[in-house]
Amino acid sequence: MKNISIFIVAIFFILKLNAQQNIFNTEKVSDTTSIGKLALYDLKQGIKGVGYSFSRPFFWKKKDFTTLSSIIIGSLALSTIDDEASAFFIRNEPHVPELIQEIGTRFGSPQVYFITNATLYGVGLFTKNEKLRKTSVLIISSSFTTGLLQSLSKTAFGRTRPNNVYKSNEFRFWSNEPSFHSFPSGHTVLSITMAHSIAKQFDNTWSKVGVYTLGSIAPLSRLFAGAHWLTDVGIATVLSIVVVDSIDKFLFKTNAYDYSKKEKQISWNFTFVGNKIGLTGSF
Repeated sequence: MKNISIFIVAIFFILKLNAQQNIFNTEKVSDTTSIGKLALYDLKQGIKGVGYSFSRPFFWKKKDFTTLSSIIIGSLALSTIDDEASAFFIRNEPHVPELIQEIGTRFGSPQVYFITNATLYGVGLFTKNEKLRKTSVLIISSSFTTGLLQSLSKTAFGRTRPNNVYKSNEFRFWSNEPSFHSFPSGHTVLSITMAHSIAKQFDNTWSKVGVYTLGSIAPLSRLFAGAHWLTDVGIATVLSIVVVDSIDKFLFKTNAYDYSKKEKQISWNFTFVGNKIGLTGSF
């Protein structure tokens, strides 16, 4: 915790220096710039993006707190069916194709995730493809932010996993036991962060649907495997979307990379209909 606190303070200090002394020059690089300078430029944008996302709560307005309240209320409502939902998924796990489970487990793992990101960025860097570089910077900076938040939350909340003998409302705060590191889902955070970052690069709705469908495999596989509760996946999904949108907005506003058209985001809202609850996204 001490090291994490020092890191966050350092991020804010760097951003303050940037504003006062312009040590992170915001002048855009061109296609003729050397690969080394392109990499340094991308690193700067990534660091500033992380700092921006962590600083946003200090600038929230009424509508932002209203959104947060809706998310909390929706999560509490969803948690009332956690035990029943988990039993349903685990009961139907034998009917899920082994290939789907394998893909979900592998894709959401940190090793495969970061190898994929490194490959994507490497191609973008050495071919000097700005769109690929921007997408990679968005993925990496968002992943760092969501990864740090979910790691802290897992330990802080210490929620039991479904495959334990405990119910979904069992918590051991600040526990180091892996069996009490369920909230939120790490596989979901990584998978949705990447899927949402990539989907934002497409204008075609069906392309977005395809990317999100692939991104949903890992979260669903964790539910069928009995590794997480429904709310673990739900909150991880919301967290990933919020962070990606925040950093993407920062890169857009600062004109760090070329955006071919006006920024376009998906509007996400919790919906309540009768005895049903859901998360809807409007393109």
